[in-house]
Amino acid sequence: MSPRTSTLTVPPWLILMGALAALGPLAIDMYLPAFGAIAKDLQVPQGLVERTLASYLLGLALAQLIYGPLADRYGRKPPLVAGLVLFTLASLACAHSDSIGALLIWRVVQAFGGAAGMVIPRAVIRDHLDTRAAAQALSLLMLVMGVMPILAPLMGGQAVTLGSWRAVFYIMVLMGLALLAIVIPFMRESLPPGARSPLAVRTIARNFMHLLRHRGFMGYSLAGGLGSAGMFAYIAASPQVFISIYGVDPRWFGLLFGLNAMSLILASQISARLLERHAPVQLLRRAQFFLVLMTACALVLTLLGLISLIWLMLCLMGFMASQGFVVPNATALGLAEQGPRLGTASALMGSLQMFSGALAGYGVSIWHAQTPLPLAAALTACATLSWLAGRFAMHQGTVHQGA
Repeated sequence: MSPRTSTLTVPPWLILMGALAALGPLAIDMYLPAFGAIAKDLQVPQGLVERTLASYLLGLALAQLIYGPLADRYGRKPPLVAGLVLFTLASLACAHSDSIGALLIWRVVQAFGGAAGMVIPRAVIRDHLDTRAAAQALSLLMLVMGVMPILAPLMGGQAVTLGSWRAVFYIMVLMGLALLAIVIPFMRESLPPGARSPLAVRTIARNFMHLLRHRGFMGYSLAGGLGSAGMFAYIAASPQVFISIYGVDPRWFGLLFGLNAMSLILASQISARLLERHAPVQLLRRAQFFLVLMTACALVLTLLGLISLIWLMLCLMGFMASQGFVVPNATALGLAEQGPRLGTASALMGSLQMFSGALAGYGVSIWHAQTPLPLAAALTACATLSWLAGRFAMHQGTVHQGA
């Protein structure tokens, strides 16, 4: 596909970007069914195991700030290859960890490798496509990414049942090696030499300061990031809520997790189709309204003591479906005016998302209750803040609605 086209097809490079972007969700979701096994084997409370998720998200947030400037200076491919190598080696180290402290450390290192798969695909998409087509591409990307929350817990659960929790990380090693085997010989560099920025402290600082002062970019980044933080709160709390509170058999945990992921996938594909007739900002505005509505319903039902597993699942599916519209459209709108600094912009956007997710995940891990109240409260707070950030960005008018 030629650069900056506005007509979207699904070329091989976009499928590869989807596979790379799925690496992060894979490393997050696959080991969720293993929380109990890890706690038992390492003889620690499950709350400490849950914090390895927050540590992974924190590592993702910090690492993306590094990959952005590197991607703008050396191109997209070299930092990506380095990140995949680091992810693969750290996954092997996680499999051999013999204490919760070691697992925490290696999860952070693993995140520093996996972050490349989050920064680079967004930048590559914007290298090729304009705002509307990029929003469509990011929606299609979520189709690939969305498969992982369905398959990963099922794969993780089977690995724990047939082997041990360490087998989960061996699977991640194989995933890293498989992606390296494709990226090294087949991925083409999408950033021309003439478009590269110097790797100087002053230039990097100037780019970050420009982005932090860009109200439209910050508003859309926070709109997507704070909404995604709710997803990470759900990911962190779901084993406790489904298995411990509602007594769901761990074998069926992946099914419930997959239903919510399917809501995200289907909505993101509907978003991609609607973008042929509607501007991204229009879809974002409507989706954020439903994002708040679904989470508020869950919170009210929980406070009234009327929440059940069925009602909770309906609210969660509505929340995830709304995210299928919010994330790709907010991302495309936020990156619309950042041509010379796309790598840095993608990195800062991802870091804001991961910092928010780490805080939300840590919050639900330390708030213990025998009801879904911590989860419902976290989702409502994230959705409301996401809506406020989106309204702020739209008010700035920095991105033309027809872009």
